[in-house]
Amino acid sequence: MTVEEAVVGDVNRDLATWLVAQRLEIERVMQERLGAAAPAASGPEAETLRRFRTFASTALMRGEAPRPVLDGLRPNERRVMALLTAWAEAAVSLAGPDHAAVSKSLAPLLDAFRLAIRTTGTKRKASGRPRAARRAITAAIDRIADLYFAIDVDSGEILDANPATGAALGVARDALMGIEFNAFVPTEGQGPWWTALDSIAEGQENVAFAATLQDREGRVIRLAASATRYLRSSSKTLALVLARSDTKIHALVDARSAPIKAAGA
Repeated sequence: MTVEEAVVGDVNRDLATWLVAQRLEIERVMQERLGAAAPAASGPEAETLRRFRTFASTALMRGEAPRPVLDGLRPNERRVMALLTAWAEAAVSLAGPDHAAVSKSLAPLLDAFRLAIRTTGTKRKASGRPRAARRAITAAIDRIADLYFAIDVDSGEILDANPATGAALGVARDALMGIEFNAFVPTEGQGPWWTALDSIAEGQENVAFAATLQDREGRVIRLAASATRYLRSSSKTLALVLARSDTKIHALVDARSAPIKAAGA
């Protein structure tokens, strides 16, 4: 079924009107939930969100979903769908006793918009074996408990992350795609990160460093991290970062330095 043929249900003009009236409040809640991963006030992500709101309102007014207009945006599907899902969840949370009905009405609109994103622009071709291999690697990375980032060493942009990273930072991992890693690094903690990325950019294969992150609520996370150099076929250099909390290390040091009490004391 094409996007043009996608029927999303009955007309719901009340919901369409409510979504327009609650736009600012919905965006406020979404911004709170995403923290540093929230989209900028201007730019392609904000424009994509605006087009989704227009698409949703039109679909609800008419009872069907016309094809969303995405020409010229070239959106990152994972990042955009994470943002739109956060927007929908914010709307549902504000709907009170009508939350189930709002969720049910928005779900097919999100699906239709995702399909439009996938069918926009030039389709990439790839052979079966490399695609399967990439899926296997991605699945393995997704299962590890350590935090994982793939960072462009030139721009600092996050190109990939695993669920553990999203959980630690308090946002959906796909919402991290395409934003600068230092959005989640305290200002005073950015030095070690950039030093490691510069070393990778200059050809060093592996760098171990102590690092800090902060979650969406500003809580600091201390990490023991390592970055490994990876050269993509596009000649773009990535730093593949694995990190784990070093809280246990500090706790062990504190325990070893504490005085030992005699038995029965």
